[in-house]
Parts: sequence; structure tokens; C-alpha cells
Amino acid sequence: MNFDDTPQEAAFRSQARAWIAANAPKEYEDELRATSLGRVGLKNADILEVAKAWQKKKADAGWACLHWPKEYGGRGASPIERVIWQQEEGPFGKLSGLFIIGHGMCGPTVMAYASEEHKRQYLPPLASGEKVWCQLFSEPAGGSDVAGLRTRAEKRGDAWVINGQKIWTSGAHYSDYGILLTRTDPTVPKHKGLTMFFLDMKSKGVEVRPIKQASGHSDFNEVYFTDVVIPDSQRLGAVNDGWNVALTTLMNERMSIGAGVATGFPELFAFCSNLMLDDRPAIEDRNVRSKLASWAVKASGLKYTSMRAISALSKGERPGPENSIGKLVAGPMIQDVAAYALDLQGAAGVLSGSEAELAGKFQAMLLRAPGTRVEGGTDEIMRNIIAERVLGLPGDIRVDKDVPFNQVPTKGRA
Repeated sequence: MNFDDTPQEAAFRSQARAWIAANAPKEYEDELRATSLGRVGLKNADILEVAKAWQKKKADAGWACLHWPKEYGGRGASPIERVIWQQEEGPFGKLSGLFIIGHGMCGPTVMAYASEEHKRQYLPPLASGEKVWCQLFSEPAGGSDVAGLRTRAEKRGDAWVINGQKIWTSGAHYSDYGILLTRTDPTVPKHKGLTMFFLDMKSKGVEVRPIKQASGHSDFNEVYFTDVVIPDSQRLGAVNDGWNVALTTLMNERMSIGAGVATGFPELFAFCSNLMLDDRPAIEDRNVRSKLASWAVKASGLKYTSMRAISALSKGERPGPENSIGKLVAGPMIQDVAAYALDLQGAAGVLSGSEAELAGKFQAMLLRAPGTRVEGGTDEIMRNIIAERVLGLPGDIRVDKDVPFNQVPTKGRA
């Protein structure tokens, strides 16, 4: 690995740093630095409005979606320049989290499969944050089996009629558009009868119901489709080839999530440095130090695994499985870190919000952490990816792989 910038990378970093220093919304910097997993918000401002304003300012100056082609709203930058920008953006990058699905998953899919007319129409507003996109994949009966979906799309003339339900759709309540995976042929094996579309989330027949989370927030949603009409021109890829289109989305999803998963370790270390236990800082307790040392090793491993991917990008190479490894390690780690922080707080750990230590930072982490272990692929799926694609181990037995979808046994079918 090489940790030094090339002269070209150093020049780009200097340019990015100067622009951010001159244009970032500094009035929110302290609040953004204090936010953590499960608790990104602003007290006296609508974070969506602030995020959109910052994204639009970046787009107008050519700093939005850096790796996208210029004609689609990007900069035509290299992958390593994108990484450098993310490093320099610092706490203001948390505002970009509201667009991660559109920029990291929907955009690349539209870019790969939409018509040229649609790319030029829809991608620039997506890059600039003027329009927000969501991803409509998961269903109540499917779990982690994306191909097990039941939302139907039936062809009627030059349009498709959609009926069904999606769940756990992040940001659907404030999204303008979404990409939608449907079943168009139930008489073939499940992976072969799918078709992908994009649609206006304000279309007639689309109903979004926010899901109340344990934290009290509603970031996820149920989405219902009742006779929703989508023009065939908004189909992405060929009919019944939706699985191959979805793989583009899923690959980008796991890369986007895996590359950015927090661990909670820096927050815990700072907390232990200031917390008093038995008239001395918690960090001086040998048991606390032992726990911190164990997590420090993991955090360091994740950092340098990420640096390996960055080094590959710098050389123009394609990164390997680093992001699956990162998500698999970081997901459980932040859950354990948050739980330990609450243990250190004792009885006060049951409090939350403004009454709690550090305004409930670790409580919010703990409540959000299980979602991190599910979204973008569960721990088990990450292990399968690593086992099959990295270690070359035999794949799981899939008894329904070649069975027509309408013949796969279900609880409701005799």
C-alpha cells in the first residue's frame, strides 16, 4: 500500500480543501461533528433542506458525483479523486448521506440501462440533490432473498400496471423517484422472471407509510402499489432480465454501505477518556483498557483494509472484497461498542435524548446498529460472498433455484 498522494492527487486535494473551506455551511459544522450513527440531525434547521442546498452548491461548482460523466451532472473525475473529496469533505459529508441511495445505487443503474434521453433528463437533477431517489427492492415475504419478490408488473399496451408491496425503503417519504424491481413472469425460476423500472413516487396508486423505529425516528417505509401505471419507456433493461440489472444496483449498494460503515470506536475512546469511574478516568481501568485495545485493533484493521482499496483505486485497479469484509466486521462492532458504553453509564444508560449522557449518542447508536447489519446484505450474506467469491468454497444449496416461481412451496399454498 502507498499512503502518499501522487503530485496530481495532492493538487486535487489542495483544490478540494480550499473550495470546501470557502463554501461549506460552517454554521452547522459543530453539530455535524457531534452526530453519529443513528443520530444525524440539526436542532434548528431541516437537515434535508440544508443537505439539498449544500449538494446544489457542490453541483454548481462541479463537485457533485465526481466520478459521473460531466454530461450527467458529474465531474468526470477518477475514483481516487472521489475518495480524496470524501476525506476532505469531513463532517459535511454527513449531509450527503441523504443522497447515498440515489447517488450510489440508483444513479449507476440508470446510467447503465436507461435511454440516453432519460439519462440526460434525470441524472443531473439527481446529482445536484434537486431530486431524491429511493430503491424499491425488499418485500415482507422475501427477507434477504431479493429474487423472492411478489410485486407484479403486467403489460397493458405500451404500459405496465404494478401491484404489490415493498418494505424497509429508506427515504421513500421524501423521494421524488425510485427504481422498482418487479415480477413479470411467475412461470420461470425466480431469478429469470424479474423486470426493473423507474417511476415517479408521486404517481397515482403509490402509498408510502413510514415505519416507526425503536429510536423514535422513521427513516424506513412501507410502500404500496395499487394499479400504478408505468410507461414501458421507463423500463431499465430487457423484460425478464431484471436480475442482471439488479446486480448492478446491489453491487453498488454494498460498495456504498461497506465503504462508509462507522465503528463507534473514536466516540467510545473519547467517552472513556472523560468518564470518571471510582474517582479516576475510566481509561485508567485495566478492564476498560483491555476492551478498548481489542476494538482499537479491529478499527485499525478496518482502516488499513479500506486503504488497500484506496490504493487499488489510485493505481486504476478494481478493489476486491474489502467492502464486504468492512461491513461484516463494523456492523457487529458498533453494536458491541454502544452496548459497552451504556454498561459504563450504569443506571443512567436507560435514559435517552437530551437527558442522557452525551445527549443519548450511544443509545441512538445501539438502536440503529441492527439496521446496519441488515441493510445492503445481512451478516450471513456477507459471509457467503466472502466464502464463495474470495475463498472459493462451495455455494449454498438452493433447492428452488431451477423451480418455476409459481411452483415454489409457500405457507399459504397446499
